[in-house]
Amino acid sequence: MRCYPHAFLLCVFITLFLLLYIFHQLASTSECREDRDLTEQSVPERSGHGTAHLLRKRPGLAGLRKRFAHGRCKSMSVSYWNPYWRLPADVCEVKCLLESPRRVKSGSSIREHRDERSHLAVVACGPRLEEAVTMLKSAVLFSKKPLHFYIFAEDDLQDGFRNALDSWPKTVRNKFNFTVYPITFPKDNAKEWKMLFKPCASQRLFLPLILNEVDSLLYVDTDVLFLQPVEDIWAFLSLFNSSQLAAMAPEHEEPRIGWYNHFARHPYYGKTGVNSGVMLMNLTRLRKKDFKNDMAAVTLRWEEILMPLLRKYKLNITWGDQDLLNIIFHHNPESLYVFPCQWNYRPDHCIYGSNCQEAEHEGVFILHGNRGVYHNDKQPTFRAVYEAIEKYPFGEDMEASLLQPLETLLRTTTNTYCKRVSHAFTRKLKRSIATVQRDATRKR
Repeated sequence: MRCYPHAFLLCVFITLFLLLYIFHQLASTSECREDRDLTEQSVPERSGHGTAHLLRKRPGLAGLRKRFAHGRCKSMSVSYWNPYWRLPADVCEVKCLLESPRRVKSGSSIREHRDERSHLAVVACGPRLEEAVTMLKSAVLFSKKPLHFYIFAEDDLQDGFRNALDSWPKTVRNKFNFTVYPITFPKDNAKEWKMLFKPCASQRLFLPLILNEVDSLLYVDTDVLFLQPVEDIWAFLSLFNSSQLAAMAPEHEEPRIGWYNHFARHPYYGKTGVNSGVMLMNLTRLRKKDFKNDMAAVTLRWEEILMPLLRKYKLNITWGDQDLLNIIFHHNPESLYVFPCQWNYRPDHCIYGSNCQEAEHEGVFILHGNRGVYHNDKQPTFRAVYEAIEKYPFGEDMEASLLQPLETLLRTTTNTYCKRVSHAFTRKLKRSIATVQRDATRKR
């Protein structure tokens, strides 16, 4: 009989606890709803790209995500919805449910809007401003999808980039966004990294660590010109198998004239090495990869492998960061996708005779004027393409103001091996221009 009062008190205590819990849940849900309503009411109605526009255009769950993005709810990593444990008072349950990793996994109906942009990075130091701007111009001219440029530049070049890109017509500016970054190296070895090979060239090695929110990236040297849309090379990302995380073209097609297989004093990829002037990267995979190496008995992450690699091979490398990439992919060949030579066409492909058959049949897709050939008379065919794109005025007829002047320049170039295959320089370009002209006609 004595246990009955205790049981009664226990039941009363449990009932009160449950009532308090239910009251708390109702109050929390009501508070979140009030915050959401206040957020919507406080946004002024206006046209353009304001928050009100986004709220009206993003109904349902996607709209809820947007509403709470800058509200009172904390960002929490919640793997599932559990009604039996209490959340902090400043976390709205609906946000936690929406952001649950299990709810946004691939294949779920609740997913973020897919990024349709191509992300393009370039590094510029010294007298490379004009060349880099011309490269960016070639990217904008032919691309149909939006672009985002990540520009890494020395302090005295940054305003030059901003002024040049901001001066382009509004119709062109609407096709891209850009962000300018300072040159950044690890503090303890900054000078050593900056002066490796050419000034700032090794910055590309640190892009996965600096751009840690970017999933994929196309890095190109300043002396690259796009002769077709950027999204065409971006599409190679979808061809990667589960182990591949980067794509580059071979350094040489013909082993008899290959540099690496004749002179390299370090490991390199494949038979002739790879050229890093055009490098497509899945940065997410690259950051997660454990790389095999010849420096330690264990695998190393990207941020762990770079400095030991430089220390071991510093006296043996000639081409700086490109050599380090060759060493890495020599030990991890399964991680590299190799694309054909017309995606990184250089003087080496025609200076001693034509050795990029794909370019002869299909045309040059990306022109890489290394060795300064855009600015000297050694390879006038390369210089002619550069000058035609550099001098083209935005808004003019591309056939009359770009293609025809280029063809005139090519006819006046000296008789070199590269001139003999000059048709390869214009074959893809003609198609790209025709597509741009056709699309412009349809919009009128």
